[in-house]
Amino acid sequence: MSDTVLVTGGFGLVGSQTVRRLAAQGRRVVIADLETPANVKASATLPRGAEVRWTDLTDAEQVQRLVSDTAPSAIIHLAAIIAPAIYRIPKVARRVNVDATATLVRIAEAQPNPPRFVHASSNAVFGPRNPHRTPDPLTADDPMRPVDIYSGTKVEAEEIVQSSNLEWVVLRFGGVLTNDLSALPLSTDAMVFQSALPSDNRVQSVDVRDVAWACAAATTADVVHEILLIAGDESHRHTYGSLSAGLVAALGMPGAFPPGRPGDPESDDAWFVTDWMDTTRAQEALQFQHYSWSDMMAELTETFGWKRHPARLLVPVVRAVMKRRGAYWKAPGVYADPWGAIRANLGDPAWVRPTESA
Repeated sequence: MSDTVLVTGGFGLVGSQTVRRLAAQGRRVVIADLETPANVKASATLPRGAEVRWTDLTDAEQVQRLVSDTAPSAIIHLAAIIAPAIYRIPKVARRVNVDATATLVRIAEAQPNPPRFVHASSNAVFGPRNPHRTPDPLTADDPMRPVDIYSGTKVEAEEIVQSSNLEWVVLRFGGVLTNDLSALPLSTDAMVFQSALPSDNRVQSVDVRDVAWACAAATTADVVHEILLIAGDESHRHTYGSLSAGLVAALGMPGAFPPGRPGDPESDDAWFVTDWMDTTRAQEALQFQHYSWSDMMAELTETFGWKRHPARLLVPVVRAVMKRRGAYWKAPGVYADPWGAIRANLGDPAWVRPTESA
């Protein structure tokens, strides 16, 4: 078999780093992504050993040509629509997250030498997690409890992959972060989304470079038919409130994010779909954790450099703007209502299996 690795969504946040990691290993990398102006510009600076096949994964004929022509030994399937964008385009999200996955799996199964299939999923599949009632970190064996279009389509895609006859590996990512300031989510939707989440909701972050390491390692490691939780070490365990505070402090703007609302300790549903994760088995098998939270913040501080000093002067203005643009501005209540806030500002987050909506 060839040592070609096909990376779908190869110009995305995780995809671009995964391509770099594979190329650094001396492997041939084929990127499958949409021919957008941003992706075409990025394609001009690909590392040696990487090439592009412009492909719409929702088009079965294009996918057939892609897989047949490249004959990969492994596919890393990263292409997906994620939150918060997914709430505005749920029908497109289903075609990309579910239908395109089914097409890719079916075509991969039919190859003379079927590739290993490394599927990118999310800890969102476990559903809302009330930290007052579920104090232990997530494990791969915990039951899935999808509640929104994002977690729901991730569950459906996992089921497609796991029911295939391929050598599959499922990687469930935590909160992926980067020190690339140009890649930070600064849209209005992203700010509203962030403000809607309970401030004491637990989340475990991970440096995107470590995620890329895990993806590359999963193509060859002895992990076939395993589900692995991909997050940073224990220094990456935060609440949304502490994570946001740490990020803006590293940029020289402590206090720029107004305090959010806590989650309702008496509710199992009024929380977001993240939590702390037990990464013991994943780290043992993939050896991917290299960047601690303090490493990331130190790099971010260094990258922002001298701009941290004038940025401090903007804190009162930024805080006031973000407060007024927040999901709960002038809204009654004490506790966060993430699903109500998402519905009011971004679109209906509800997920229903297709068989249930008939």
